[in-house]
Amino acid sequence: MSDYVIGIDFGTSSVRAVVVDTANGKEQASSEFEYPRFKAGKYVDAAKNQFRQHPLDYLEGLEATVKGALQQVSADVRNAIKAISIDTTGSTPVAVDQAGVPLALKPQFAENLNAMFVLWKDHTAAQEAEEINAHVTKSDVDYLKYSGGIYSSEWFWSKLLHILRVDDAVRAECHSWVEHCDWMPFLLTGGTDVAQMKRSVCAAGHKAMWAAEFGGLPSESFLSTLDPLLSGFRDRLYQETYTSDQSAGVISTEWAQKLGLPKTVQVGVGALDAHMGAVGGQIEPYFLSKVMGTSTCDMLAVPAAELGDKLIKGICGQVNGSIIPGMIGLEAGQSAFGDVYAWFKELIAWPIAELGGGLSEATKQELTDGILRRLNEAADQIPLTTDLELAVDWLNGRRTPDTNLQLKGVLMGLSLGSNAPRVYRALAEATCFGAKAIVDRFVSEGIPVKGIVTVGGVARKSPFILQMLADILQMPIRVHRADQTCAHGASMFAATVAGVYPDVLEAMQHMGNGFDKNYEPNPSRGAIYAERYQNYLRLGEAISADA
Repeated sequence: MSDYVIGIDFGTSSVRAVVVDTANGKEQASSEFEYPRFKAGKYVDAAKNQFRQHPLDYLEGLEATVKGALQQVSADVRNAIKAISIDTTGSTPVAVDQAGVPLALKPQFAENLNAMFVLWKDHTAAQEAEEINAHVTKSDVDYLKYSGGIYSSEWFWSKLLHILRVDDAVRAECHSWVEHCDWMPFLLTGGTDVAQMKRSVCAAGHKAMWAAEFGGLPSESFLSTLDPLLSGFRDRLYQETYTSDQSAGVISTEWAQKLGLPKTVQVGVGALDAHMGAVGGQIEPYFLSKVMGTSTCDMLAVPAAELGDKLIKGICGQVNGSIIPGMIGLEAGQSAFGDVYAWFKELIAWPIAELGGGLSEATKQELTDGILRRLNEAADQIPLTTDLELAVDWLNGRRTPDTNLQLKGVLMGLSLGSNAPRVYRALAEATCFGAKAIVDRFVSEGIPVKGIVTVGGVARKSPFILQMLADILQMPIRVHRADQTCAHGASMFAATVAGVYPDVLEAMQHMGNGFDKNYEPNPSRGAIYAERYQNYLRLGEAISADA
């Protein structure tokens, strides 16, 4: 009888769970749950860059997906499950009490936006991020040396400071501040003291300026002089961090009974979704793993001895063990990728919702769902020329290179001949140009990019986008076979936590699903795209100068 594990991936709009055979990585069952409150648009105001998620969406999703997956397998398989590992979006932190309970789970805070998880794409802390960047320049310690040199409004400290400033009630009850990826294992293991929560080095290093060189988090002096509201907060957080090949503990009796799992199941230390997705996609040193969803996270793993003391400017951090223990994980990404296409789809679909009163809801949904498919087909037929419409993809700001989340998207070169497919093509091209800017930054900083591996929904569903990306990069692109790559990566960590494999590298070797698609660049398109890319860069520079 094989050993089995569960990998769980908490994404932006839904959560997925997979049951996996550790012997060969074959998926035995999977289940997905859309967050009902987030789907209904609750706690979201995109015009204000405000994106909050209620912990009940996560709790309901955890139970629904694990139970849903377990219903698809035999009792023998359920009884042979050895471990669970979890990844989440990040930085997606929340205010908790001393017991580690998110404040939004308390009746008096149930509808308080500031007591909920602050989703990774929430940019309401832009002012705080600017203050942190300015404050670091006055410090004797360069706390941003491993964070690409720029702190982001998407990250841990800026969000904490913003919440403390704007909400007196939450500030009074907030004992600590925890990442989603740290809370889930703590919850499953029955944690009751937040001081005992095992924090992920992945989230701590990339989002909270944690580094062993600094003695952990930034000093009390640094934080209290940034804002007195942070005085004493460091002592209520953490100093130790853990890689995701380690156990956070054994599942609690309550959760074992609730989910129908053995009471001996180990729960792994959590991590951010893209990092586990890179493992699920069988990342290799110097191969860029692009986790392509609503945004992209672009991951590189480099042996620590080879990177040495090199610092990479303008990325989202370099952290030992954040992807593969023993290697330096380098993170970059785009704040909007699939979100750009979704935005344009909703723009085009507005008349269907507003003027389609005579249509059934099923027909409306069918028409809306078909928009992107038809746009991809039509855009693919447009001849490539230098004078097509041009866009910049910063609809949710720019994450990499050189974070500036205040920037906006741009579309230029419009004429009366600019129809929906041509505009869509410009937007798609802009997202691919944004991807090239990331590759160029790594290369210019002395980090070779030997190849491109893609995982995630966009990679699996859009040949048009993938071929365009290969043509723009002039590099071959491999697409990983797994549909749920992040969850599958979590299962590899779970197998390591359970002791089935001695390390995650061996787990990848035995449990990897391989690749099923390959996109080769078209050399005849290279020169035209190179010219258009330079135009994209010039347009971006002009926007940045005016921002």
